Order: sequence, then structure tokens, then C-alpha cells
Amino acid sequence: MPAMRLSMRRIRELMRLRASGTMSNRAIAQQIGVARSTLNEYLEQRLFVRAGVKAGVRRRREPDRQDHADGYGYSRFCELYREFECRLTPTMRQHHVAGDMVFVDYSGKRLAIVDPASGGVREAELFVAVLGASNYTYAEATWTQSLPDWVGAHVRMFAVFGGVPRLIVPDNLKAGVHKASFYDPEINRTYGKMAAHYGVGVVPARPRRPRDKAKVEAGVRFAQTYILGRLRNLTFFSLEEANAAIREVMARMNGRVMRRLG
Repeated sequence: MPAMRLSMRRIRELMRLRASGTMSNRAIAQQIGVARSTLNEYLEQRLFVRAGVKAGVRRRREPDRQDHADGYGYSRFCELYREFECRLTPTMRQHHVAGDMVFVDYSGKRLAIVDPASGGVREAELFVAVLGASNYTYAEATWTQSLPDWVGAHVRMFAVFGGVPRLIVPDNLKAGVHKASFYDPEINRTYGKMAAHYGVGVVPARPRRPRDKAKVEAGVRFAQTYILGRLRNLTFFSLEEANAAIREVMARMNGRVMRRLG
């Protein structure tokens, strides 16, 4: 497909100049203000496609290796490579070094806590953090996803880890990231001061790039199944009581022998 979409006005002008037979493709491209390659792609792929040729079937014969020892010309090679490139969805396997990164996020599912005085039910958020290399997971319940709860969860996470990683990779939660950007994300000032205090960097996952946070996404799903599944039949009357139960479940979860590492 052409890299540039032409307006209907430009397409009509292109067809008129082409039908006149008085101008070359280069001149037509200059006249309507597009690159000649874009013009050629429109002429070949959209306006003058040969009848009876199925999409995806090459209209040109492949060069015979005996008659054309040098293979394709440069322009034909580039054309075929662009077609091939459009069919690719490349991914890079992420290699995590021990203690290098921790991925943090809030679970989408909440934990119900009963007020012992009124009997009302309030739902608590579930904060989840996963170390990149070992999948060692930390989780705790907080009342909200607000900045104090978000920063406090990090402080308690570092205490449990007994140290800090090189980088924190959060999702673009408003409590942590004011403006998501691949080149220059704007971190919340308080969150940034917390990171500076501990000497750790913050690199938010790119928006609409789920593979950047695949580790924590998998950890969140596992935590939801493992933690909330084991606590589903219990009733909690305080946040402290819920977190005590979560710590017990996490101890069993993180104590499992890793199949790949033993």
C-alpha cells in the first residue's frame, strides 16, 4: 500500500494529467506535490491494476538465475522487501538480569473488606510488583490508587525486598506518571523524589505497548488467581488483617521451586 494517502482532489488531478498524455510521471508528481514513488504506487496498485490478477500474486516473472546471475535490480529488491516488511510483526525477547527491574501495577480486581461497626463493605485495591528475572512477587492491599498509597506501597515493597532494583517500570497510572511519552515521560514530582531518595530510576511502560509490561501483566493475572482465589472464602474486617493473609499466601507463592532454575 502507498505510504501516503492522496485526497480525492489530488487523485482526480493525477488522472486528468495522466490521461492527457503530455506529462511524464515525474512532472505529474511535481505538479500535484507528491513523491514520484508515491505516484507510481498509486498508478500501479490503485488506478491501473491489471484485470484478473489476484491480490498477493506477483504480476512480474521472477528472474531466471542462469540468465540473470546478479538477481534483482535495486529498485525491485526494495519493492519486494517493503512488501515482506509489511507482513512482519517483530518482537524482541526480553532478557532480565537479577535485581535489575521491578514491574509495578494495580490489579483490576479488588478485595472486599467489611466494616465491623456498620457491616458495610469497602473494596481495597491490590498493588502487585514483579521482579523481572526471578518473578518474585510482592502484593499488598491499599484503600486507593492515590499518590500516598502508591508511594507507600513502593516503600514497603523495598523493605520486603531488602534493597532496590536499578529501574522501576510502572504502568501509566496517574499517581506515578503525569504525561506518558516514549522519549520524555513526565513523572509525578513526589514519585520522582521517592525514586531519587532510593537511587532508583523510573521508566514507564509506553502507552498502548502491552509487551513493555508483559512481566507485570502476567504477574497480576497470576496474583489474582493465586492470592484472591485462596482468600475468596475469607472475610476481612480491616486492611491490616487482609494484608496479613496476603503475606501468608505470598510466602507460599514465592517459596515454590522454579522449574527452570531449580
